[in-house]
Amino acid sequence: MKILSVVGARPEFVQAAQLSRVMRQKHQEILVHTGQHYDYRMSQTFFDELGLPAPDFNLEVGSGSHGHQTAEILARLEDVMLQTRPDLVIVRGDTNSTLAGALAASKLHIPTAHIEAGERSFERSMPEEINRLVADRIADFYFCVSQTAVGHLKAEGITQKVFWVGDVMLDAMLANHVLALKKSQILQQVGLPARGYVLVTVHRAANTDNPERLAKIVQALNAMREPVVFPVHPRTRKAMEKLEIGLLNHVQLIEPVGYFDMMILEENARLIATDSGGVQREAYFWGIPCLTLRDETEWVETVQVGWNRLVGVEPVAIIEAWSHFSPPVVRPAIFGDGTASAKIVAAIEAEGKF
Repeated sequence: MKILSVVGARPEFVQAAQLSRVMRQKHQEILVHTGQHYDYRMSQTFFDELGLPAPDFNLEVGSGSHGHQTAEILARLEDVMLQTRPDLVIVRGDTNSTLAGALAASKLHIPTAHIEAGERSFERSMPEEINRLVADRIADFYFCVSQTAVGHLKAEGITQKVFWVGDVMLDAMLANHVLALKKSQILQQVGLPARGYVLVTVHRAANTDNPERLAKIVQALNAMREPVVFPVHPRTRKAMEKLEIGLLNHVQLIEPVGYFDMMILEENARLIATDSGGVQREAYFWGIPCLTLRDETEWVETVQVGWNRLVGVEPVAIIEAWSHFSPPVVRPAIFGDGTASAKIVAAIEAEGKF
């Protein structure tokens, strides 16, 4: 079977590396990198660390507005699909690459599988929510990380070819942890012990493109009295430079880190504060309390079981939760057992020819 995989952003690289190992044992994979993330620290480092095969096509779309970027990916993907004629197209998550990949395949009548189908934040002001909704309306196969996602699809009338497989990101973490322990020197570089810091990430447009929200996050971080490690996304750094207030010395700003370093930073943090969907899940995998710097989340299960708290950006709420949030002892296996990749390939094979 000839399968075209679309990737364009950090979580998609991590997923693709894990799924490719299983898929390429029996099938031909055509890997297409849209170039949505193109900085080495946000892109190539993941190929290097995880052994992700070099892309067969790199569309090199670069940055731009949502409309411009999506249109460029759509047009260039269509050419690749016409050239390669795959039996199936795989898209993942909720990026502009996801949306463009699903649209291109649909218009060419190529069956499409959506990994991480059914996730919903119910906040349509988020570009990611629109990408999820559209991809799920036109996909043919739905691979869900949780039973909650299956329920969301059912509520929208989507019940056929829906599979609960678990989270490929969990597969990747389990498969790469030993290697990360051997290769990462990040704790020595930041000079902090395990459980001796809080890990912070901020990159969502709702926070970085809104000076008032970003300033509140900075205010909250400055109010803390313990070490903070903050890998700074390029977009976030630019936005922070425009603010009239800076971060105090206990907040250690570092460059974006690769997958192994991020894994070790997450595993050893006392607490994680983030607006990233992927980091929320990874915090749950590691059993690290998580504060989500948003007003909503697509990973509602982590909130429902008590391991994630939505705190928004108001300093009072962040500071209170920072000091007092304590998850329960129980941490259910809501994201599966780490065999999602094998289950996805098995489900695709069971469908046979499309």
